[in-house]
Amino acid sequence: MPLTALALNGTLKSSGGEKSSTDRMLGLIANGLEKQGVATRTIRLADHDIKPGVTSDEGKGDAWPDIREAVLAADILVVGTPIWLGQPSSVTKRALERMDAFLSETDEQGRMVSYGRVAAVAVVGNEDGAHHVSAELYQALNDVGFTIPANAVAYWVGEAMGSTNFVDLKSVPKVVTKAVDMLVRNTVHLSRLLREEQYPGQ
Repeated sequence: MPLTALALNGTLKSSGGEKSSTDRMLGLIANGLEKQGVATRTIRLADHDIKPGVTSDEGKGDAWPDIREAVLAADILVVGTPIWLGQPSSVTKRALERMDAFLSETDEQGRMVSYGRVAAVAVVGNEDGAHHVSAELYQALNDVGFTIPANAVAYWVGEAMGSTNFVDLKSVPKVVTKAVDMLVRNTVHLSRLLREEQYPGQ
């Protein structure tokens, strides 16, 4: 059975509005995964009413239960976010907060429901902070049971306080293409290994 991936787009822009730099970066990663035989589905978080909280279902109108199901159905999770005020976007943080429920959702051997899944990160912005943001996401994803491969981040940052966004670039810089290729290779490799042999339980 082929591997599958889910990308969570943490742009603050809803679909149908301005173009999203995060969407462009996730598109590059999805194209790379496709070449490895991994189909990717993307969910734009800003399009959904994800209620605040730390459980898997916060009641009537909460969009998270369906997104959670998609997260756990995929072998690979790619979390993409813009940088705002040096931080991941608020909708990205909300998705991570909702995954906090995984800490107590375990199988009969004490393994979190997210175990065996691999996560990678995509970051874009026209201010400093890509390493800080990826570090925040790495730690959160690891805390809730995902495995992080080597070099599992692709990012681009423009001139501080500049007006050029990643989506505006006529061509993708070679260093970004190289990072995307490495992210894809390492993520798919680790995901295949974990599919063959799951983490031990208690």
